[in-house]
Amino acid sequence: MSQKGQKLQSENTKSNFGKGWIIIFYSMIMFWFLIGFSIDGQNIVIDVFAGANWEALGFSDQTALHAKLLELAMWAGFIGVIAYFIIGRICTKIGGRALSSICLVLAGASYIFYGHATSIATYFIGLTLVTVFINGAAYIGGGNLITQWMPKKKGLANGYTTMGHNLGSALYVPLIAALIAAFGMARGMTFTGIAAIVIGIIAYFIIRNTPQEMGVYPDNVSREVYEREYAEVGEENKSRWTVASLLKTKEMWLVAIIVGINQLVTTGVMSQMVPRNMEFGFSQAQAVSLMTVCALVGLAGSFSFGFIDQKFGVKTSIRGYLIWYAVALLVNVVLDNQIGGYICVAMVGIAIGAAANFMTSLPASVFGRHNFDLVYSIYFPIMEIVLMLNYIVNAKALAWTGSLRGAYVVFIGLLVINFILISVLNTRKYNLDYQKEEEVLICEM
Repeated sequence: MSQKGQKLQSENTKSNFGKGWIIIFYSMIMFWFLIGFSIDGQNIVIDVFAGANWEALGFSDQTALHAKLLELAMWAGFIGVIAYFIIGRICTKIGGRALSSICLVLAGASYIFYGHATSIATYFIGLTLVTVFINGAAYIGGGNLITQWMPKKKGLANGYTTMGHNLGSALYVPLIAALIAAFGMARGMTFTGIAAIVIGIIAYFIIRNTPQEMGVYPDNVSREVYEREYAEVGEENKSRWTVASLLKTKEMWLVAIIVGINQLVTTGVMSQMVPRNMEFGFSQAQAVSLMTVCALVGLAGSFSFGFIDQKFGVKTSIRGYLIWYAVALLVNVVLDNQIGGYICVAMVGIAIGAAANFMTSLPASVFGRHNFDLVYSIYFPIMEIVLMLNYIVNAKALAWTGSLRGAYVVFIGLLVINFILISVLNTRKYNLDYQKEEEVLICEM
C-alpha cells in the first residue's frame, strides 16, 4: 500500500465496477450455458438419447449406448483442444466481443442440431460443436473481456462471473429436464438453444472489447488513477509476445499446468460425484440431490476465493484453495462412509466454486492485459490437455481398485504437487500494470 494511505487498485476490494457489470453479467450467463450445454446438462441428454435410441442403433441395452456416449464426450473434448488454438488465434484478430458473440450464437445453433440427433454420427458432431463453441464463447472470448475490463480487480470480478457455473449446475439441469419431458428432446433443447442465439446477438451490439470504447477506464477508475497506476497499451506492448516466445516461457507452462491440474481434479470429482456417493450407500436420488447442494454451496466459494484473490493476491488464494480441497478429499478417503460423503460435498462445493476463478485470474495476473488474447490462445489448449486426463485417472482407479476412492488419492497427490508449483511461480512477472504500481510505490518511498 502507498505510504499516503491510499489504496492501489490491486488492493481495492469494492465491487464498484460501473459499466463493467455488463461484462460480468454477460460472462456469468455464458458460464451458465457452458455448464448446461456441455457438462451437467449431459446427465439428462445422454439418458434421454440412450433411452430413445439404443434399440434402433443396434445396442444390446440402454446402458451400452450410455457408455458409448460417455466415450464420445471424451473425444469431443480432445478435438476441442485443436479448435481452441484456432479460436484463440481468431480472437487476436477480432477481439473478445465479436468472438464471444459469434461463438455463443454458433453454440446455440449447434445445441439445436444436437437435440435433433438420431444417429451416433450426428450426436457426436452436435456434441463436439457445442463443446467447442460454448467454451470459445465463455472462456476465450469472455476471459479476454474480463481481463481488459478488470485487469487489477479480476479476482473479485471472476468471483462473480463463475457463479454462473454453480447456477448452471443447480438450475439448468432441472430446466432442461422439464423442457424435454414436456416437449421432447428436439424441441426442449431448441428453446435453450434459441435463448443462447438471442443473447449472443444482443451482446454484439452492447458489449465492447475495452472500457475505453464505452468512455470509461479499466476497473472503473478515474483518468488520473489510470494514468498513475496503469501501463499504456502501445504498439510495442500489443506485440510483445509471439507464439514461439510464449512456448519458450516457463511461466506459460507453469500457469497452464497449475490451472489444468485444478480443473482435472474438479472435473474428475464432479463428473463422478454421484457414483462415488452411491458407493457410500446413498440412493441415486440422494446422490443427485447432494450434487445440487454442492453446486449451491459453490456460490459462496466463488465469491470467497475471488475476494481472497483480490485482497491478498492470486498466489495466496490458490494456496488456500489447494489446502481446502486436499482436506476435503482426504476426509472422503479416510472416513469412506456417508458422514465423510456429507462433509466432502460441503467442502468440495466451496472448492469447485473457486476453481473456475483461476482459469482467467492466474494467466491474467502473470501476463497482464497487454497482448492477453495471444497469451490465452496458447495457454488454454495446453491447460485443456491436462484437464482431459481426468478421464484416465477415474478409469484406471475403477479398473485397478474397483472403487473411485483410488482416484481421490491420486487427486490429493496432484493438489500437493500444485501447491509446490504455485509456490515457485512469480504471479506478477510479466504484468505491466503491476510493474507500473511498483514504480508508484518506489516514488512514494
